[in-house]
Amino acid sequence: MLGHSPATPYTETVNQTPAPTPDAPDYLQRLNPEQRMAIETTDGPLLVLAGAGTGKTRVLTTRFAHILLSGRARPYQILAVTFTNKAAREMRERIGSLLGEPVEGLWLGTFHALCARMLRRHAEYVGLSSGFTILDTDDQLRLLKQVIEPLRIDSKRWPPQGILGVIQRWKDRGLTPERVTPAEDCDFANGQCRAIYASYQARLVQLNACDFGDLMLHVTEILRTRPDVLAQYHRLFRYILVDEYQDTNTIQYLWLRLLAQREGQQANICCVGDDDQSIYSWRGAEVENILRFERDFPGAAIVRLERNYRSTAQILGAASGLIAHNDGRLGKTLRPGRDDASGEKVRVASVWDSDDEARLVGEEVERLRAGGHRMSEIAILVRAGFQTRAFEERLIALGLPYRVVGGLRFYERAEIRDALAYMRVLNQPADDLAFERIINVPRRGIGAVAMQKFHQAARDGGVPLTEAISIMLERGEIKGKARDSLAALLNSLAQGREALPREGHVVVVDTLLEESGYIDMWKADTSVEAPGRLDNLKELVRALADFESLGHFLEHVALVMENEESAGTERLSIMTLHGAKGLEFDTVFLPGWEEGVFPSQRTLDEGGQKGLEEERRLAYVGITRARHRAIISHAASRRIYGNWQSAMPSRFIEELPDEYVTTTGAASQARSRSLGQTPAFSSAFPITARRPRAADAGDAAAPAKAAMPVGTRVFHQKFGYGTVSSVEGNRLEVAFDKAGPKRLLDSFVEKAP
Repeated sequence: MLGHSPATPYTETVNQTPAPTPDAPDYLQRLNPEQRMAIETTDGPLLVLAGAGTGKTRVLTTRFAHILLSGRARPYQILAVTFTNKAAREMRERIGSLLGEPVEGLWLGTFHALCARMLRRHAEYVGLSSGFTILDTDDQLRLLKQVIEPLRIDSKRWPPQGILGVIQRWKDRGLTPERVTPAEDCDFANGQCRAIYASYQARLVQLNACDFGDLMLHVTEILRTRPDVLAQYHRLFRYILVDEYQDTNTIQYLWLRLLAQREGQQANICCVGDDDQSIYSWRGAEVENILRFERDFPGAAIVRLERNYRSTAQILGAASGLIAHNDGRLGKTLRPGRDDASGEKVRVASVWDSDDEARLVGEEVERLRAGGHRMSEIAILVRAGFQTRAFEERLIALGLPYRVVGGLRFYERAEIRDALAYMRVLNQPADDLAFERIINVPRRGIGAVAMQKFHQAARDGGVPLTEAISIMLERGEIKGKARDSLAALLNSLAQGREALPREGHVVVVDTLLEESGYIDMWKADTSVEAPGRLDNLKELVRALADFESLGHFLEHVALVMENEESAGTERLSIMTLHGAKGLEFDTVFLPGWEEGVFPSQRTLDEGGQKGLEEERRLAYVGITRARHRAIISHAASRRIYGNWQSAMPSRFIEELPDEYVTTTGAASQARSRSLGQTPAFSSAFPITARRPRAADAGDAAAPAKAAMPVGTRVFHQKFGYGTVSSVEGNRLEVAFDKAGPKRLLDSFVEKAP
């Protein structure tokens, strides 16, 4: 079944499932033949491969109602599992509508909601009582900090959020502390995570509490170890229905398999999903679960829903041709289910750079709006959050209303506001509000009492916070870690201001974010959001190159952040491709289809071929969000910190079938076929940005520091002693004895005595 080709003739099912009968109730007569087949195949295991826009929700709800109306089961004998509360509510309402009355006593809900209900019944088997508390994330972190405190783990190097992430990943894979083998263990927290996990679980039991991950883990363990409990649920549930099966993780898969597989009996389990839309491996989803359905449930029937009622034939042809390049799939080919689904071809637009790309999208949106197109039916779908900035600024300049779905606007994101605060203090030392934001980010050992003293000193002296703290440092009034960290911060800011005329604001800001430890803070963060935050910071520094000075940039940001649309205005949507799954729009823009951006270089590096196939599934999801119009764009070059880097068109563009695509844009004649882009914040010298005015105009410059060749011993106020390992102009890479390798300007270090 793997590697199904789009040229393969359509077959309704495999395994010779009987055809549906023509004399059927009205609710079945309204369905197409494949949908009816999925509903009327009630006995035995069934996998419904439901392509995008093929009516899977209708199939699920109608199947549930059909089982009840045909007398095959009572409402409480059907287990129906969804991924979101919204989907569960919608299914409940639709079932009630089909039946003509509300249905009570249903086992219908999300994985975690259903497991919470089960655990209340059997809590004693895992050492809890039925009134156990479910801890939220804040309580989990507080408890974990109590557990790790006696171990004296460096929380800066091994943050509790990271340890909690490791524990939750083990739970998602069905691993109790006893089941974590040395091979499953990790080096995080000096290899103590497994012991911390055991202590954390023991403490939860003492508190009669569990966290979100425990809901499924505990119930799965009970079903594994208590055959009598498992037998109860085998007797109770005659039918099992599962939505979005391609998104299940290991523990969800194990739980479902335990409930469905019965010795000597066939499993009446129906899983609905689309292997071509499995895009959440980063949060634990395993596409292999749906691919091995026939092995898990021998004799399973497969019904393919391939009639798409959303998109045009051109869009479906392009999407099907693209996804056919994946090997790990069961195979299906979308085709239009409407008679009026001809439509225009998918457009691939080549532009010179990212600014041209934003202009192209803005002009097209203006044209569509002038023609009566609803703004709420237009979406810009990006691969990563950092891409939104250019489009947000262009839409603001044009006065076009927009919203960022599933996240904050670019300049409202926490990491961006932190970085802007560093810039504001760099630009204006008297900006106390900005300094308050960054004084303890990253942590510098400054508590509420210390802050009160700083404010009092500033008020008494009639000076800004930075100056008051400088005076207190000179007088020796600040002690310990706070003294050293504040001295280093103020020194970095002062050196940055002194370097601005020589080095330019792009170089100085990048150096300041490194020197302050802010970039290292996010590098040490093991959450799934951290890489995206680093990407956003790179994009922010890149944006600086578009402005003459730091002051001009900060003024621009202030004006952008003032732009707000009234709540009632119809707005265009900007969101990531991951956030767009399940949604649909008349017109969809798909920018940034370049190697390294899409497919994401990080995904390719970490996931190899599996990662590439998931990126291709993500492209498929993006294209199939469009009803009438899909516009893909790529840039021939992008500016990275003021330098132009050539960009290679995404391989996905080449994989789109020619007959469904039209190309536009002069840049397509000059596309570079190579990628030479060096990632920022990871290499020794990603920035060689312009150095404005002073050198070119012959202005007096600060005296140059004595040369520091490779091998020179140097001293830095924060990082201590180190040895220069690489030199590029006035930028050094220094291997510090205790802090490790860092890159910085030569003006930030002194030759060691």
